[in-house]
Amino acid sequence: MDRLDRIEAGILALQESQTRTDAQLAKTDAQLAKTDAQLARTDEKLRETNRIMSNIGINLGSVAEEFFYYALLEKKTLGNVAFDDIRYNVFSKTKKLEDEFDIVMFNGNSVGIIEVKHKVHPNDIEVLKSKKLRNFKLLFPDYADSKFILGVAGMSIPADTAKLAKEEGMVVLRQKGDLLEVDEDAIKWY
Repeated sequence: MDRLDRIEAGILALQESQTRTDAQLAKTDAQLAKTDAQLARTDEKLRETNRIMSNIGINLGSVAEEFFYYALLEKKTLGNVAFDDIRYNVFSKTKKLEDEFDIVMFNGNSVGIIEVKHKVHPNDIEVLKSKKLRNFKLLFPDYADSKFILGVAGMSIPADTAKLAKEEGMVVLRQKGDLLEVDEDAIKWY
């Protein structure tokens, strides 16, 4: 085989190799397209799961807030301190600051601020003490010189978290017993 034949054979081998490479690249491109489509479906499922979980968290928080609001509305007391007024989901906003307070109780010289969570965590205590109290005083300056009682309320409060809240001088509110109201006016016998 002379030199020209070897060159032609080499070119032919390169062409065959390029054809195989092109075929493999086409297969790889098809697989990547399938993977991209699967990732897009997975991303959509994750977004939907995130939306569902977020709604569950919001709903659990709303249930806890409503439970403690109605429990406090009945007695309007925190420990031995009586309050004249109780408000639920108190929101205020300025140009630089906005905040919402789950339950706020008022009397002539005291304000009770209750942070409600489905499950209270130690960080919730720190946020109430450092951020929420400061924000309340800034957003409601008429009450800035009042005496404040802080409290955490939860459907679940681990013992160490309750202990921490008490050490910080906060009221701890938990669900207990037969707190149930039955609207008997609506009863119909079937």
